Amino acid sequence: MAKKKKNKKHRLFWFLVKLQIVLMLVVLAGFLYYNYGGYAKEIQEIRKDAIRLVRESTQTTFIPSQTSIVYDANGQLISYIKGEKEADYVEYEDIPADFAAAMVSIEDKRFYQHDGIDFLALIRSAKAVLESGSLSQGGSTITMQLARNIYLDNGKRWERKLKEIFIAVEMEKLYSKNKIMEYYLNNIYFANGYYGIQAACTGYFSCELKELSLSQIAFLCAIPNSPSRYDPIVNYDNTIARRDRILSNMYEDGKIDEATYLTAIHEEIVLQPSQEIKSQRNNYVDTYVYYCATRALMEMQGFEFKEYFASEEEKQAYYEEYDELYADCQKQIYAEGYKIYTSIDLNKQEALQNSLNTVLSGFTDVGENGAFKMQGSAVCIDNETGYVVAIVGGREQNELGIYTLNRAYQSHRQPGSSIKPLIVYTPFFEKGNTPDTIVVDEEIEGGPSMSYYYGEVTARFAVEQSLNPTAWKLYSQITPEVGLQYLKNMHFKEIRSADYVLATALGGFNRGTSALEMASGYATLENDGIYRTPTCIKKIVDAAENVVYVSQQEGTKIYGETAARMMTDVLHSAMTNGTGSVAALEGIPCAGKTGTTNDNKDGWFVGYTRYYTTSVWVGCDLPKTVEGLGGSTYPAQIWKDYMTTIHEGLTPMNFLPYAQLSPEFMDQYYPPESESEEPVEGEAPVEGEEPVEGEEPVEGEEPAEGENPGEEVLEEEPGL
Repeated sequence: MAKKKKNKKHRLFWFLVKLQIVLMLVVLAGFLYYNYGGYAKEIQEIRKDAIRLVRESTQTTFIPSQTSIVYDANGQLISYIKGEKEADYVEYEDIPADFAAAMVSIEDKRFYQHDGIDFLALIRSAKAVLESGSLSQGGSTITMQLARNIYLDNGKRWERKLKEIFIAVEMEKLYSKNKIMEYYLNNIYFANGYYGIQAACTGYFSCELKELSLSQIAFLCAIPNSPSRYDPIVNYDNTIARRDRILSNMYEDGKIDEATYLTAIHEEIVLQPSQEIKSQRNNYVDTYVYYCATRALMEMQGFEFKEYFASEEEKQAYYEEYDELYADCQKQIYAEGYKIYTSIDLNKQEALQNSLNTVLSGFTDVGENGAFKMQGSAVCIDNETGYVVAIVGGREQNELGIYTLNRAYQSHRQPGSSIKPLIVYTPFFEKGNTPDTIVVDEEIEGGPSMSYYYGEVTARFAVEQSLNPTAWKLYSQITPEVGLQYLKNMHFKEIRSADYVLATALGGFNRGTSALEMASGYATLENDGIYRTPTCIKKIVDAAENVVYVSQQEGTKIYGETAARMMTDVLHSAMTNGTGSVAALEGIPCAGKTGTTNDNKDGWFVGYTRYYTTSVWVGCDLPKTVEGLGGSTYPAQIWKDYMTTIHEGLTPMNFLPYAQLSPEFMDQYYPPESESEEPVEGEAPVEGEEPVEGEEPVEGEEPAEGENPGEEVLEEEPGL
């Protein structure tokens, strides 16, 4: 035992020696670099500028202003948010003491001891950077955060970080700790356009600051660290978890006693938005507009968006950077006086919302949160431009306002057979097959069980009738790895490792797809296989009328033109002779596909004309069987009603024909594959023969029990 203690002391001694040597070398290197590296003059200029900024500041400098103006495709005002500068500002003596205690406990424990810089925290931050490779670790004091919020952008250049330090040190000389805390609490961002504690209090709880409980205060203080990750609307559970951590810190720091801690941590947090807030912003259009606008500014700063990662470490580092930059850019959207020009057409938006409301009006049951249990979402894309012109995230309930989830892009559900064109049949055509290629509908061991099999049929017929065994067999030849890569290339966000199974050919995903993703996928088919990232942002202009962002809408080739046009032709047949015929438009050529999941829990209809692509999902937020729900029922009704409305007065346009593939073309571009991939021979159905009465295969029927990879309850997107 004594030997172990001696060895432990020995290791500690040499660790400290090595640490001192490293620190001396760092200081020496810094000195040499500073004096002989040509940066001494630049650093002095940064310091002088920092001193000037702080010396010229007044209280007005620290009073936030909110301005945001959004226009639709026709220049019509969508939303306008402007806050009076002094309206939400709170003096220190009127701020509940628990706010300062909570922020100090979670953000800057040595706030009242340091002079703007916490060197111990910086050392811990440096150690974390060395261990994780991430540049977004902490170390910033409350004063440094205030300096960044008021004076600086959110980049990670060394010049910005150095200037932040100089400003923080100067602010500590000029202002008291209480004043710095006052400025800080009035300027930090609480997500959803709320700057400062008063705006957050009103926005989330509809009360005065003095009426907040300790638990509610800790809940609000959880948000600013990462306004996207701890957004209480989208990521409520994350916010609660951080609230609990704050309360635990306060208890450990001796700021509250055990009884107070236990009461606060068990208090249920119920969000109660004010009527004014609900009427002003955050409907389905606003939530999507601000999401797209924020990402547009991130793009302008050179951020590269990713959905998939080589390791958990890479994923964690990515989202740390994403969350920080997203919060900063979102603050700019709300506070910099931007004018945001969008592709949203308010007439089409109203028509889509009305169609969804009307078709689902018979479902009146509501859940504990007051939202209708039976829900839907829909997205419409202009095929000429690739922009989103209408987006509906659920049934209209004005009394819920801000707290209605935008399911159109924040929620993912199993797509049923509507996924087949994207991962089975268009890839099948990519291999040189055609709509007339013979495939076999037959029983497959371990595959979907049907009451009737057609034998040899054309690929066109298999799509028209949504034959599950055929899709399963073709997908096994294509392989899930190849099929799912098409979705990943179109930035579908929720492809999981568990999805690399044959059941995904029929829509049996672990999480699934969103209405926005499905609309963009089908719009890619209409656009000759060229994918365009769905967005509604066309241009952003700052307060000085400088254009800060212009959308380029550059396309990416996903499918070959011939394969995409073949798929369109087959989907056109599906709406004249197949499962989608109930949604066919009068006089307007259209192409589309139904989708139904296990036990009628989800229904989809996704389709397009030469003019517009629209996807519709219907189901419950917590998946449950709904009698009569299927792709050809409520979703098809919504799709047809809406598309009929927006095509009134438009000239019918036929889809473009696909190239007929000559034998020479096939030999050159599609060399023969192995015999194992040839269609299995089988008996073709007699022309005109109908299946036995009562044995019509169910469209979208999923694999037998044990084959479905499972379902998850609906979840929202992170930060986003």
